[in-house]
Amino acid sequence: MSRKKILQICVALGLLISGVTLQSFSARQPQQMTVPGWLPNQATEAKYVGTQVCAECHSAKAKTQPHTHMGKALTFAENNEVFRINKNLTFRNGKYSYQIAREGNQINYSVSDGTNTVSVPVRYCFGNGEAGQTYVLQYKNRFYESRLSFYNDIRGLDFTMGHLPTPPATLDEAVGREMSSEETRNCFGCHTTGAVNGAKFQLDNFIEGVACESCHGPGEKHVAAVSSGAEGQKLIFNPDRLDTEGMSNFCGACHRSWEQVVLMGLRGVLNVRFQPYRLTNSKCYDTEDKRISCTACHDPHEGRKHDIAYYDARCTACHNPKNKSVKAGFAQETKRLAVACPVGKNKCSSCHMPKIELPGSHFKFTDHQIRVVKEGEPYPN
Repeated sequence: MSRKKILQICVALGLLISGVTLQSFSARQPQQMTVPGWLPNQATEAKYVGTQVCAECHSAKAKTQPHTHMGKALTFAENNEVFRINKNLTFRNGKYSYQIAREGNQINYSVSDGTNTVSVPVRYCFGNGEAGQTYVLQYKNRFYESRLSFYNDIRGLDFTMGHLPTPPATLDEAVGREMSSEETRNCFGCHTTGAVNGAKFQLDNFIEGVACESCHGPGEKHVAAVSSGAEGQKLIFNPDRLDTEGMSNFCGACHRSWEQVVLMGLRGVLNVRFQPYRLTNSKCYDTEDKRISCTACHDPHEGRKHDIAYYDARCTACHNPKNKSVKAGFAQETKRLAVACPVGKNKCSSCHMPKIELPGSHFKFTDHQIRVVKEGEPYPN
């Protein structure tokens, strides 16, 4: 029985209220055990070789992947496109005035209460900026999540999601929120390659963003084997070999799996940006059919597609007028079939995967819970 099915039973029995059964189950089977192979943050003695080494054999993928959203999940301030386009960002909250601007060779995040000023160099920029970008600052020898984030829709600063808009009580609070060591590891572990090694934090040498080895694991042993003429495939992890459930949990290690969201208790529209969770809630989700997996629509080595017809072709691999199996070039044929939509407008994804604005995000996220959307219906958890 799958973890999801056990959790569903627990929810149905009301055991989520006490949390005892779910907590003990989660303790016995941590996330690392749900996917065979490699996961971000996993402890390893192997060394990362870097994208340039990977490119010696995988040139096409290594050429495009660094320019994807994942490839730019974290950038250093000096390489940040947002700061290149927006030279001077300002904001005011009560008596506190904010500014993010270049000073000499660095970008500074400054906040003043009118009398005193705190100015901290911006080093780590989280998010590629299409929706928004948040900054992790080093202040008083600790990591802080910036109180303000950049939002592309307004081309300016606003409160980082989760921060209250009421003016803070102190200048230190105005800077941002102090992050726990676990939270810091999780953030860097999912937004970088090699910054986290198990419980160890290693910011002295890591790769910006989610690069090849973030998903495939450190390439040291693989490269050594290939260079010597030996078989190296068993020494590198290929997520494409996972079934749909395995892929959902693998991507969910950072994008939030079904189990993680349930255990976190994230209900309502707050979970719209956790795509593996939303997709798993879809009626058409099949744990073994790759036509409904994350990588059926998204190639992590390429930029996200914006053509509706591209996504509709994935839908019609199952749903088509002739109700027959279709091989769409991304997954093997199966016997599982589905009738075509009776409306027949050929806009599957735009109708059945609506875009929903997450309050405070200044961005509409595509809801990955595929369903028949009815006007005025409440948001499905």
